[in-house]
Amino acid sequence: MSQSHETRTAQAGPWVIDTREIGHRAGSSRAYTRKAPAPAGFGLDMIKVPEGEPVELDLLAESVVEGVLVSGTASARLTGECVRCLDPVSEEIEIEVRELFAYPDSATDTSTDDDEVERVVDDLIDLEPVVRDAMLLSLPSAPLCSPDCQGLCSGCGVKWAELAPEHTHETIDPRWAALQERFGGTEEEK
Repeated sequence: MSQSHETRTAQAGPWVIDTREIGHRAGSSRAYTRKAPAPAGFGLDMIKVPEGEPVELDLLAESVVEGVLVSGTASARLTGECVRCLDPVSEEIEIEVRELFAYPDSATDTSTDDDEVERVVDDLIDLEPVVRDAMLLSLPSAPLCSPDCQGLCSGCGVKWAELAPEHTHETIDPRWAALQERFGGTEEEK
């Protein structure tokens, strides 16, 4: 490997594939297994891949007539909060990746809009936007610590799982408070 090629790959980072490693002959391919640090914003408000957490990429890049087809998996550890009780949530996610990166001046490049197909730019493919988009679509929008999480009591803020079954908070509608004062107590008390 030439010094300039090594320097270029090192500058590009772990999210980038240099297509010159594969070749432009249709049918040639190369497998990539690497860990790339998650950038900021790799998730939703309640659950995300923490910044700097490794995203494991296991991909196959295949040269096709129109460009490079990248397929495989990406996996990472998610952290967040349960939407019902706000306890910490940690789980693993694995997504499928399959994306065509069109060569400049290919038929795909000329027959599609700029935002329809990813592009090979200066012989480089940036995997980060593709993996981020696929991962964001796969994240649970309402993560739970367990499927049967009951959440928090709206009256006192304690987890329902930690409260006695008979736990209640008696609240009286202010519109009926005057009647209670006049006649004293509730029907259950009489």
